[in-house]
Amino acid sequence: MLVGMSYARTWPQLQALLPAGWSEARVSLRAEDAAQQARVGAILGPLNPGRSDDSFVFQLVAGGGTNGTEAVKRMLARLADERIGCVLRLLDTAKAAPKAPATATGSLALAWDAAQLTIPGDWSDVYGEIALDSSDLLERAALLLGPINPHRNPDAVAFRFRAARRAGYGASDGMVRRCLERLDADGIGGSVTILRALCETRPVATQGPQWVEGGKNF
Repeated sequence: MLVGMSYARTWPQLQALLPAGWSEARVSLRAEDAAQQARVGAILGPLNPGRSDDSFVFQLVAGGGTNGTEAVKRMLARLADERIGCVLRLLDTAKAAPKAPATATGSLALAWDAAQLTIPGDWSDVYGEIALDSSDLLERAALLLGPINPHRNPDAVAFRFRAARRAGYGASDGMVRRCLERLDADGIGGSVTILRALCETRPVATQGPQWVEGGKNF
């Protein structure tokens, strides 16, 4: 028997637990049959879930993207189609930060919008850099940027990241913007630069193009 109002079994039940104005949520999912854990992990793979004891923990974001509501609904539907019983638990939620006006300066989210205007509109893959105003901000920024899998640029006070617009390796452009909005809300300043961009790539049996930097693939 499920105990507590934070539990659900279906998307409608989970949706009913989300508060008004939510923008992000952490959700855990546990297979009722431990023997099906491997299959559950494979189905949830695109959500990049973590593990906590016998449960998978993933991020849910309002709107589209890899971890958006439609993507999560599809994953849950696949589990239901394969008759895999699961228990969902809503761990925590966050509300959207007030949007900065279009004329605002110093906004990393707006800097990301501006950076995209410097490359062709049909871009498919981007390698970018987020430079911070102070090294004191690195630890906090790394936490807030976690969903886009940033890596440190050892030669600067900056993080680099991959973005993929439709398919392939990297965060969606919407996820990149959401993470930068989180930096804005936290008062973390800096700049955004697109270092490299490719257009209309079509991955075939791969996760997409790779860039080599310092002998490492990104």
